[in-house]
Amino acid sequence: MIATNIWFWVAFVAFVLAMLSLDLGVFNRTPHVVGTREALTWTAVWVGLALLFAAGLALFAGHQAALTFLTGYVIEESLSVDNIFVIVLIFQYFAVPAQFQHRVLFWGILGALIMRGLFIGLGAALLARFEWIIYIFGALLVITGVRMAIKDDEEFDGEQNAVVRFVRRFLPLTGSFRGKHFLVREAGRWSATPLLLVLALVETTDLIFAIDSIPAIFGITRDSFLVFTSNIFAVLGLRSLFFLLATVVTKFYLLKYGLAAILTFVGAKMLLDPWIHIPILFSLAVVVVVLTAAIAASLIWPSASETEKAS
Repeated sequence: MIATNIWFWVAFVAFVLAMLSLDLGVFNRTPHVVGTREALTWTAVWVGLALLFAAGLALFAGHQAALTFLTGYVIEESLSVDNIFVIVLIFQYFAVPAQFQHRVLFWGILGALIMRGLFIGLGAALLARFEWIIYIFGALLVITGVRMAIKDDEEFDGEQNAVVRFVRRFLPLTGSFRGKHFLVREAGRWSATPLLLVLALVETTDLIFAIDSIPAIFGITRDSFLVFTSNIFAVLGLRSLFFLLATVVTKFYLLKYGLAAILTFVGAKMLLDPWIHIPILFSLAVVVVVLTAAIAASLIWPSASETEKAS
C-alpha cells in the first residue's frame, strides 16, 4: 500500500501547503469578485493537477493505484456539487457580498482539509482494528443513497438552523458585514460579523457531507493515502468549481439521483465484496456513466422551474 511510504505523505502535504500559500498570498491577496473566466481557469488548473498526480501514481505506484485515485477523485468531485448547492443557498440567504465569498470558502476549505484528514485517519484506524465496520459504512451509504433519491429538496432556513442559533446564543454579532473581517472590536468588546456565521455554516455543511463521502472512498480502496489525496484534490478545487457552477447548479436537478445511485452502488460494493469482487475500472466506468447521464438528462429535459424562467 502507498500509505506505508512516509515520503509520499511528506511530498503531498508540502504541495498542498505551497498551493494554499500561493492562493491566499499571491493570487487572492485582495478581495475581489471571482468571474467565470477566472473560475474556469482555476478549475482547469486543479483538474489538470489531479490528472498529473494520477499520471505520477501510474509511473511510481502502478496503473491500479492511478485508477483507484481517479475513481475516488471523480466520486468526491461529483459529491461536492451537492455541497455547492447548499453553499449557494447559504450565501443567498445572508446576502454575502460577492467579493468576500472566496475568503469564506478559502478558510472553510482549510478547516475542511483538517477535518477530513482527521476523519480519514480515524476511519483507517477503525478499519484496521475492526474489519466488520466496512459493512456499517456500506449500509450507511446505501441508506444515504436511498434517502437522497426520495427526499425533496429543502430551502435553507437560517432562523431554524441549529448552527445559526448556537452562534447567536454564545457570540455577540454585528448587525451587518464589516468588510472582509470575521471578528471586529467595537464599543470595547469583540463581536463576530455575519461572515463568521456563514463560515461556521460552510464548515458544518462540509462536515455533514464528509460523513457520506469518506466512507464512499473507503468503499473503493483501503489505502489511506489514496483516500486522503482524492479527498484533498476535490476539496482544493471546490472554490473554483463553486464560482463556475453557482449560477447554473440548479439546472442539474437530476444530478441528485445520479449521486444517490453512485452512493448506493459503492455501498452495495462494500457489502458484497467478500463474495463479488468488482474491478476498479468497472467502478470508474459506472461513476462516469451515471454522472454523464444525470447531467445530460437535466439539460435535455429541464425542470418545470427552469422552463418557466426561460419562457
